[in-house]
Amino acid sequence: MAIKYKFNLKDIKLDDFKLYLFSLFKAFLPKKKIKNIKDLTEFIQKKSSWISQVTLYNYLKTRMGTKYVLHFDDEIFLSSINKAKWNIYSVALQDLTFYTLSYLNVFYNYNETSKANEIYEEIINKEITNGMPEEVVSKGKEKFKERLQKINWKEYYKSWPFNESALALYEWSPIAQELKALDRKIVLNSMILKWENIQEEFTKLIKL
Repeated sequence: MAIKYKFNLKDIKLDDFKLYLFSLFKAFLPKKKIKNIKDLTEFIQKKSSWISQVTLYNYLKTRMGTKYVLHFDDEIFLSSINKAKWNIYSVALQDLTFYTLSYLNVFYNYNETSKANEIYEEIINKEITNGMPEEVVSKGKEKFKERLQKINWKEYYKSWPFNESALALYEWSPIAQELKALDRKIVLNSMILKWENIQEEFTKLIKL
């Protein structure tokens, strides 16, 4: 089912590409320690947003080459990017929420895994004001609860924890299917590798 929403070119320019273009600069800024649920929620939101947008835009730029910028005069294409961005992000939030709580449960004896749904819904509800389509929000909540019912907290952190968001990147990227089929392994690995950097960062920031 197609997601219907009002497309806003301003959102792409000011929010998405600012994050994309200055991602390297941000890497040098001091990182906030994770001391409580509020800090954890903020970490999950920021890192999920970053990885969703950077991996999507990097893939589009790689596949389209020098003509990449020219496509941004096409509102249909921009609408497809926005749609992809939100759908990938909703799954990335799920993966990182599950990963962080699983890791904390195993290595820090953190037993507040019951807060998983609270964390996810707090983040995703706030994103409605930022333009996340309500259909994506609803679908994300439903999928999160399905995954939550099946999760093994002792195993999740080491059992392909970011596979779902990598698959979402592959599924939602607005590239012709015959071309995506050639890129499948590269696309999946591109996100997994970036998640590995975030995993490493997370372990260094924990101060519970």
